[in-house]
Amino acid sequence: MIGSIVSGVLGILDKVIPDSDKKNEIAHEIATLATRQAHEIALAQIEVNKEEAKGNFFQSGWRPAVGWVCVTGLAVNFLVAPLSAPFGVVIPQVDLSVMMPLILGLLGLGGMRTLEKVKKVN
Repeated sequence: MIGSIVSGVLGILDKVIPDSDKKNEIAHEIATLATRQAHEIALAQIEVNKEEAKGNFFQSGWRPAVGWVCVTGLAVNFLVAPLSAPFGVVIPQVDLSVMMPLILGLLGLGGMRTLEKVKKVN
């Protein structure tokens, strides 16, 4: 997109400025200005990303908290309830139809992130 804008401006410069050296100097300045601006935007975004990455517990702790809630539900359904049943203790079962999509989604995202790390994709 920037290339098409620069080429359009160069077409205008051809008509307005007869001196080819001056025209080339201005064209170079326009091209580097666009590149410089894109670089500054990227650097500003990197600084924003750094600040967001610092975060706090509520930003960085939600995924582990959801994971522990799901692990607790699975433990109740598949360990605690079956092991307590012979002793006459009845423990209500957690509804897996709600929990399993959440667990599988977290595992899928975790698996995708692990694959990215293995392939060194940042």
